Amino acid sequence: MGSHGIRDRVAIVGMGCTTFGEHWTRSADDLLVDAVGEAVTSAGITLDDIDAFWFGTQASGVSGLALSRALHLPNKPVTRVENMCATGSEALRNACYAVASGAYDVAMAVGVEKLKDSGMSGLSGTTMPGAGDDSRGEITAPANFSLLAPAYAAKYGLDEDEMKDVITRIAWKNHVNGARNPRAQFRKEVPLERIRSAPIVAGMLGVFDCSGVSDGSAAAIVVRAEDAYRYTDKPVFVKALSFVAGPADGLMDPEYDFTTFPEVVASAQEAYRQAGITDPRTELALAEVHDCFTPTELVLMEDLGFSDRGQAWKDVTSGQFDLDGGLPVNPDGGLKAFGHPIGASGLRMMFEAWLQLRGEAPPDRTVRTLAEGRSLALTHNLGGGPGECVSFVSVVGSELTD
Repeated sequence: MGSHGIRDRVAIVGMGCTTFGEHWTRSADDLLVDAVGEAVTSAGITLDDIDAFWFGTQASGVSGLALSRALHLPNKPVTRVENMCATGSEALRNACYAVASGAYDVAMAVGVEKLKDSGMSGLSGTTMPGAGDDSRGEITAPANFSLLAPAYAAKYGLDEDEMKDVITRIAWKNHVNGARNPRAQFRKEVPLERIRSAPIVAGMLGVFDCSGVSDGSAAAIVVRAEDAYRYTDKPVFVKALSFVAGPADGLMDPEYDFTTFPEVVASAQEAYRQAGITDPRTELALAEVHDCFTPTELVLMEDLGFSDRGQAWKDVTSGQFDLDGGLPVNPDGGLKAFGHPIGASGLRMMFEAWLQLRGEAPPDRTVRTLAEGRSLALTHNLGGGPGECVSFVSVVGSELTD
């Protein structure tokens, strides 16, 4: 028994992505129609050519009818999936497996979420608040993830000012990248001092350390690798798809120290095994990661193997993960610049990998590592929080493996 992967058996041949932001006058249907339309156009096909759909949303639709109604699909199979903040990635994973199995020739993954007019001030919820007598109690997402910062600082010997500088630089980097992306919600660079002195939301986290609330949609079309060049001369081949759900016992485990996501470590190791990667820091051209909060990105750099334990803060401050660094992270601006419409974020990450690997990112946002001959990109999507989460890691590439 074991995971065998589908390396180079499936390719992405079309993608679409809306702008992310405050779409007050547009519905979830409007957004997904736009993303789907761009995807089918880029693949040179029509909706009739797609055999099956996987639709990811947490709270902007119920059942496959939410997609089939909007697209006027005539009796096609539509599966609605949800896996917290990794919902968009889950839609893609299932679509890829369906094609790899031979069940369908062409499949589409679609993710969408409307948060700005949902009636909630942040992420949409799936359950009503409890009495506070469970393992987590009543805690907001910023408060939950804020625990990472002091834990990391204490473990690796940073004082509070040093730690604040590190997470400030992560926010600064992602806003620099987002300022160059016309699809991002926030498109302005923000000075370091403004980020550092912003009003506190929770713990050490200020306003600019937290991803925004936004609306958006993204879509991907997948086919068998041997058919890819029938649709595009620049397909993106799937090398690895890894998804794990942890035991959710971290908050009850006295050994858990809030400086790692074990689920991320496990999913990354499995993805690297499937893709044949031994040194992600030097083999990947770029990475899109789930920077819901700035200390999350810091911890992910070590969990994903981009930095040694206790060294990510140094790599952040040295510019290792900048656009012109050794391994660019979140070159599109990440959740920090895009916000986080739950069902769409994972596919939005893949859209950036799609643009970069196809040489279609604008020159001022093209990562320099591609010019060095690297041809692999990673996407990482997280759902839940420290101590209890699900984690998705994909690796895709612009070339078939010899």
